Amino acid sequence: MFDNRTDYGQTARGFGSATGTRSLFGETMWLVAATVGFFTLGAYLGRDLSAGAAFAFWLASLACLIGMNVSVRQSQGLTLALLGLFGFVIGLAVAPTVAYFADTYPQVVWQAGGATALFVLACGTFGYSTRSDLSVLGRVMFWALLALIVFGLVLVFVSIPSGSVVYAILGLVIFGGLTMFDFQRLRVGQGIDSAPLLAASIFLDILNIFEFFLMLFGGRRR
Repeated sequence: MFDNRTDYGQTARGFGSATGTRSLFGETMWLVAATVGFFTLGAYLGRDLSAGAAFAFWLASLACLIGMNVSVRQSQGLTLALLGLFGFVIGLAVAPTVAYFADTYPQVVWQAGGATALFVLACGTFGYSTRSDLSVLGRVMFWALLALIVFGLVLVFVSIPSGSVVYAILGLVIFGGLTMFDFQRLRVGQGIDSAPLLAASIFLDILNIFEFFLMLFGGRRR
């Protein structure tokens, strides 16, 4: 679980201006769909990977995100290539987890997928349509995400009753807020050059929400 947001102040600048919003929305969502496609390919090809290999690909996906934040100022083509590579390697990274649930509790995967679609649709619609400035929400959720990571580390070493359920619910609240914030960034518009980074952020929202639903529904089956 990680995030890809570096400048929350961009949302406040030009708030209420819809110049270029349509083209930014279309370009970003097309890139999200393409990234999902690369992710699906990686998740299929990596279903038999070991935990060690999956972790290595997770680190590689993090390197892709860092590379995107650097290349976006220099080369659009390289940024797009890194976005596609990111989708593929993060698919490889989560492939063993998805394969486990698909083999053991296949219904959980479908439930998590359906819940993710409805959840993202609701949060995205609110974020895109609201007139309230959500930049403060974005900052709060970012720090809440850091706190959640710390809580997740605590759960590794300390057994807390229903800790995984609390962790998953908190994760859904946080990424629900981040989804609203990211979709508002689509509406206010930041220029078409911001589409790859926005696509990466929205894709990560969707992926993390899916994983939290997987954890929530899967925990009930164990």
